[in-house]
Amino acid sequence: MDNAAYLVTCRRTREQVLVDAAAEPGTLLELARAGSPGGRLGLVVTTHRHHDHVGALAEVVAATGAATAAGEDDADHLPVPVEHRLRHGDVVSAGDVRLEVVHLRGHTPGSVALVLRGGGSGPDHVFTGDSLFPGGVGNTRGDAAAFTSLLTDVTERLFAVLDDTTVVHPGHGAPTTIGAERPHLGEWRERGW
Repeated sequence: MDNAAYLVTCRRTREQVLVDAAAEPGTLLELARAGSPGGRLGLVVTTHRHHDHVGALAEVVAATGAATAAGEDDADHLPVPVEHRLRHGDVVSAGDVRLEVVHLRGHTPGSVALVLRGGGSGPDHVFTGDSLFPGGVGNTRGDAAAFTSLLTDVTERLFAVLDDTTVVHPGHGAPTTIGAERPHLGEWRERGW
């Protein structure tokens, strides 16, 4: 399904966070080994409960002993126990790397995004799961209230606080930037998806 998984590694400690153990556990485990020789995958964060974002979760956790984290409202729907139930404003970390949790209601009740601040050494990055893509927000299955909730959260919790250089890493497909997508917010609201 062209899912994306992201590995974030602390340069100092080599600790790692995997965002979405979507599929191909062998590939993800090899990525973790190659991405940080001598490092350790300490945490797997699931952006939302849909099956295409958790297909390798059980195997990756079993092989690494990594802790698990997911949005509080999605945590009970994952194939493994969730140790860290995330809420808006929480922070997860790996060594010196801090990822700010942004709750984005609508695609699923517990969808979360993670913001990695560039700290002056580059742009900020946001891992959005299926809540924000190039060209619009994620599928809300024709539910007008869920769409309104998702677009409102994306507008207020991402576009209002992240600058235009912020790189958006979606759960499927190519990255984009907040600046490339910002001009289209009104269009998305008008079309209703």
